[in-house]
Amino acid sequence: MGGTTMDGTKRQGRGDTRQRIQDVALELFAEQGYEKTSLREIAERLDVTKAALYYHFRTKEEILVSIFEDLSRPIDELIEWGKAQPHSLETKQEVLRRYSEALAGATPLFRFMQENQATVRELSIGSQFKDRMLEMRDIIRDPDASLTDQVRCISALFTMHAGMFVLQEMEGDPADKRKAVLEVAIDLVTQAHSGTPS
Repeated sequence: MGGTTMDGTKRQGRGDTRQRIQDVALELFAEQGYEKTSLREIAERLDVTKAALYYHFRTKEEILVSIFEDLSRPIDELIEWGKAQPHSLETKQEVLRRYSEALAGATPLFRFMQENQATVRELSIGSQFKDRMLEMRDIIRDPDASLTDQVRCISALFTMHAGMFVLQEMEGDPADKRKAVLEVAIDLVTQAHSGTPS
């Protein structure tokens, strides 16, 4: 039986109870902050005992790390794919397309990370996320390009992230908004790759 994440997308491939714990914990973390959420509150929201919760996770950080690892798997696969490809404009455009798809499933986690930056920096997921972003940066930019063009490429990644938050407040279909963000990111990389002057 599949569950639904906070943004309404389906998650598959994990045990239903574990998935429910992750979804409810992320909802509570987003509502009241990571520090102010207790395991007891997560258990109460799930209508299970703390012992049942402990069967799956001993700490809040274990829950958060498991969510991060599950939702990061497509990004890890993308990084491995990107590293094996030629450093071409087509590769960069495809990396951005695939990254857009991966981010669509990770919206609740990114929202949590944005709203709990201090906590994220203190937890292991902060350094893991930073490492992934540095790897994405290295795939998307050409270190021999002009500084302006390197900034354009890095800005394409920031555009993808910013779009997840800024566009939440705008009217419109989520798929159309993601498509618009992706189009801008691809434009930045294309402009950088062609060396077009600003």
